[in-house]
Amino acid sequence: MNASTPISAIMTTKVITVAPNENMGRVRDLFHEHNIHHLPVVENGQVAGIISKTDYLMLLHGFTLFNTKESRAFNDTVANTLLVGEVMSRSVAFVNPEDSAEVAVGMFRENRFHAMPVVEKHSRRLLGIVTVMDLLNFAFANPELIPG
Repeated sequence: MNASTPISAIMTTKVITVAPNENMGRVRDLFHEHNIHHLPVVENGQVAGIISKTDYLMLLHGFTLFNTKESRAFNDTVANTLLVGEVMSRSVAFVNPEDSAEVAVGMFRENRFHAMPVVEKHSRRLLGIVTVMDLLNFAFANPELIPG
């Protein structure tokens, strides 16, 4: 992958989002239905946070350790009562569409997270999302761009 490739060439633009006032049951359903791992949280058109599948699973693990019918029912009750805004990560790293792949890779390496919303520079309006998987897919779909 050419390190100067802009994020706009790599990012996913059809992004599924949630609002802070939705419940975690909705998050569970979206993760399951769409086989995704990150949901930007959008409020008033701006990114307010992000929630990952790991965040969701860690939350459930904190309530029950066993995979029984009763524990799943309990987890569903908890998920349907907790709001996204109570669970989401508010400290979100962003990239802009004109930022380079090198910038995104550096941020992923330094922070060890796996997804970043792509936003308009001044408004924080969501334009897309870029994940480590997006970078890998782009690099290996364009092997001529991989140095070596």
